[in-house]
Amino acid sequence: MTTLVRPDHAEDDLDRLRARVTELEAVLDARAADADRIERELDMFAARYQKQVGTLHEQLDQLELDIAEAELGELSKQVADGRAAPAFTPPASMAAPEPEPAPRFTSDAVRKLFRDVARIIHPDLAGDEHTRDRRHALMIQANRAYAMRDEEQLRRILESWERSPEAVQGSDPAAARLRLERRLAQIEEHLDTCGRDLAALQASRLYELKAMVDEATASGRDLVAEMVRRLKRDIMAATNRLDAMRSSP
Repeated sequence: MTTLVRPDHAEDDLDRLRARVTELEAVLDARAADADRIERELDMFAARYQKQVGTLHEQLDQLELDIAEAELGELSKQVADGRAAPAFTPPASMAAPEPEPAPRFTSDAVRKLFRDVARIIHPDLAGDEHTRDRRHALMIQANRAYAMRDEEQLRRILESWERSPEAVQGSDPAAARLRLERRLAQIEEHLDTCGRDLAALQASRLYELKAMVDEATASGRDLVAEMVRRLKRDIMAATNRLDAMRSSP
């Protein structure tokens, strides 16, 4: 007679959670890699664009400023000669910088909160290298928040740690389940953050410009070279106009 052994449902459930964690970690790694790749590509494109196009824009902007100043000088001469009434309104000055915030004094509450954070998440309490790295990163954030007297940030750091899988003690199945559930929640939160970062990159004007350049390249056009030629024509025209204004009596 064959005896059927019922599977350990608790262990099956832990295996399911572990498999889900592994699956989502792979998704997170792929999404983070996509964001890193796009950010690197945008940085490279921005450097190329600045070198080839941005400097020409700056040159044209300076010429247009010189032309405006020359026109203002001519208008001033006409006003002095009684030939024209002043009609030039200078652009509004840049807004004055905001005053420095008043110094924030370290309250007893902030000191106590920082001590609580340090006591709970100090890297020396780590049981493995991964947890030590996590605690070390949080301590860096806590030190920065304490230096800024940022009580709210210290509270967020403490709450984040208390919700983390690393904060769960014990090796029994219930503790293992809780760690896995917290890790899943952590990964899903990171996925949301990574997704927002990726969407922000793809919504940026730099990304749109790069997409236009890439699309033109695929159809056999060099959009950057066309921009350079157009800017050089505008620069030549502006230079000729400025030279004419400066040479006129």
